[in-house]
Amino acid sequence: MSKVLALDSSGLVASVAVVEGDAFGSNLLAEYTVNYKKTHSQTLLPMLDEIVRMTELDLQTIDAIAIAAGPGSFTGLRIGSATAKGLGLALDRPLVAVPTLDALAYNLYGTDRLICPLMDARRNQVYTGVYTFQNGLLTRVLEPAALDIREIAEKLCEMKRDVIFLGDGVPVYQRTLEEVLLTDLSLHGNRYDFAPAHLNKQRAGAVAALALQYLKEGKTQTAAEHCPEYLRLSQAERERAEREGKG
Repeated sequence: MSKVLALDSSGLVASVAVVEGDAFGSNLLAEYTVNYKKTHSQTLLPMLDEIVRMTELDLQTIDAIAIAAGPGSFTGLRIGSATAKGLGLALDRPLVAVPTLDALAYNLYGTDRLICPLMDARRNQVYTGVYTFQNGLLTRVLEPAALDIREIAEKLCEMKRDVIFLGDGVPVYQRTLEEVLLTDLSLHGNRYDFAPAHLNKQRAGAVAALALQYLKEGKTQTAAEHCPEYLRLSQAERERAEREGKG
């Protein structure tokens, strides 16, 4: 029986969970998720402390630390990464890096539709990908990338399949999505929907569940090896590149 502590601070939501499992199944022991106007530096460790207290968890019984590895908020990813690395070093445990978009898509386990997570990347872009489940396994149809919202909508129209959207990019770009999808997908008899509130944001429970699979496959790294996956340069790096380009 493996036990995984998972953290997700890649977006607006902060989430911590503990999952244990073996070849016969898994069990979510605890999950604490907050989507409110506080920084992850204020919430993540207190949430972890509360889970430890409520479940009487001995952190020495943890087999691995799972972290939502990106893409996402640069600040949020750095906070989550630093927390996971600190725990990994203190407990001498491996880290399991779970792509944020994969974990978001895993919220909708078992659906027969395409799954399209959308994370707001600003400047009319989203961090996104397209997923499906094949024989119970999460499969990438379109690799994670930073794309213009109209570009991902048009790619989905070309696929001509039912699709469900989730993520913090949905409320930001829903009107644009509907402008494109209503005029194309619906003409081919395909449906699109948006995930309900309890499934439409990051959840550390999904990160932990995927991490259990990765752990069985030996997909781990040391705390020293771990780095977030940003998918694109930060705003400061982009502005510096623009200044140097002009020079």
